[in-house]
Amino acid sequence: MKFIFFLLKSSPRVVIAAIVAGFVAGISNTALLALINRTLSQPQNSSTRTIWIFAGLCALMIISRCTSSISLVRLACGAIFDLRMGLCRRIIGVPLRRLEELGAPRLLATLTDDVPAISNALTVIPLISMHSAIIVTCLIYLAWLSGPVFLAVAAFMVLGVVSYYIPFNRALRYLNASRQAWDVLSRHLQALTQGTKELKLHQQRREEFFKDSLEASADSVRRNSITADSIYSITSGWGQLLVFVLIGTLLFVGPAIGGVNQQTLVGYTLIVLYIMTPLEVLLNLTPTLARANVAIQKVERMGLSLQAQATEASDGQLPAPAPFKRLELKNVAHAYRREGEEESFIFGPVNMTFRPGEVVFLVGGNGSGKTTLAKLLTGLYVPESGEVRVDGESITNENREQYRQLFSTVFSDFYLFDTLLGLSREDLDARAGQFLSELQLQEKVQVVNRKLSTTELSQGQRKRLALLTAYLEDRPFYVFDEWAADQDRFFKSVFYLELLPQLKARGKTVLVISHDDRYYHVADRIIKLDYGKLDAEISEVYTETAFARQVI
Repeated sequence: MKFIFFLLKSSPRVVIAAIVAGFVAGISNTALLALINRTLSQPQNSSTRTIWIFAGLCALMIISRCTSSISLVRLACGAIFDLRMGLCRRIIGVPLRRLEELGAPRLLATLTDDVPAISNALTVIPLISMHSAIIVTCLIYLAWLSGPVFLAVAAFMVLGVVSYYIPFNRALRYLNASRQAWDVLSRHLQALTQGTKELKLHQQRREEFFKDSLEASADSVRRNSITADSIYSITSGWGQLLVFVLIGTLLFVGPAIGGVNQQTLVGYTLIVLYIMTPLEVLLNLTPTLARANVAIQKVERMGLSLQAQATEASDGQLPAPAPFKRLELKNVAHAYRREGEEESFIFGPVNMTFRPGEVVFLVGGNGSGKTTLAKLLTGLYVPESGEVRVDGESITNENREQYRQLFSTVFSDFYLFDTLLGLSREDLDARAGQFLSELQLQEKVQVVNRKLSTTELSQGQRKRLALLTAYLEDRPFYVFDEWAADQDRFFKSVFYLELLPQLKARGKTVLVISHDDRYYHVADRIIKLDYGKLDAEISEVYTETAFARQVI
């Protein structure tokens, strides 16, 4: 029923029409069986009218079956598209901190495993509809043939259904366990792809990773899946056995009881034999439906969780960011638990102000909170206390998306798109080509119709491409998180002594997270962090601007 409800959300009229068409196909099937049974029992009654009825039922069956299948397949594909895109939009609307807690493997497992599982199940709904209709109408026909025999058969079928669904529910628990293990396996697969160099260079690490992590999680998925599928196979065989037991009872016990004529027994035997195929189809589809049931529950839980956390706009056109005069962090504090630590990391409270046309360096040891500050400043993290203000206006959930448009960033864990998305000026390719020459990448990368010819470069070169994207965005506030860490001396000099002064001259505000103390003199101000707190203890910082020796 979850599938029906899922589809009903998309287009209830199409779903109802398709299911009705499926039942018409099933009824036509049963009517053909009844006609065949009557013709075999009473061949002398065959006529031209019977032939036309037979042909009409055949035509009705094929038309209704195709109508049901095509309608539901089209609808299922549309529903899957809406589900996938809706989930993606909800993900982008969730606060970054929550996404970091969920983890990329869990999100990817939902998008790459759960959604296809639902898609596979939705495509078989036409078969389920038609074969269910065949079984129901066959039972109605059996009741019409003989009420007392039907009651006995119905009691036998109830016993069979109960004996089937008891192990079925047990198998469903194993499927749930398999799906939970898949989340863990996805994380280990990600470690395999991202940690290939480290695994190749350390044989013992590689063996322990394969044995204790990757193999263990993959084996958990395998064992639970095998157990579930084995139970399904046993229950499927049990169901087929019950059908033959029923036929044997009709053939050998029915005549001994008396009161049942030979025509009725032949009709029952024919119908029961015929519904074996629909029953077998439904039994074989049970694992697919069960996996989809687990996937829908997983997606719904994920969707509800994400929806509950979605406090940010994820679509819609926003106006271009306007320049600001004063950006303030007032008593901003943020706390979260880092992986592997028992106590929460508490950042702040901090107070600081940024103005146009200044270059600010952010320094401090590893784990001091520099990136956390950058994420709070850019609106990626929401302060737990305090507030961010732009020209006196507080940043809230209502205007945070607009606020983020002030910033162009290159974080240390940046992602490089192969297209200059969001940039549409007419001379974009020419400007990009000019900047590529300044970054000495013109021999490796070309920009044609906003698309980069390649992103398969060294980390330092990729950072230069990320810098290109940020530079072309031309926003009021730039944030560079350890940009120069992967650059040689020449490009460090270009970055600190040429690019930063150019941005300053254009009235941009620049925050640079850096450990390059030889270039500290470029900064107008230096902010030092020590385990989430501001630290003004900085020895002799030489600057050459109006903000000389100003330390916060």
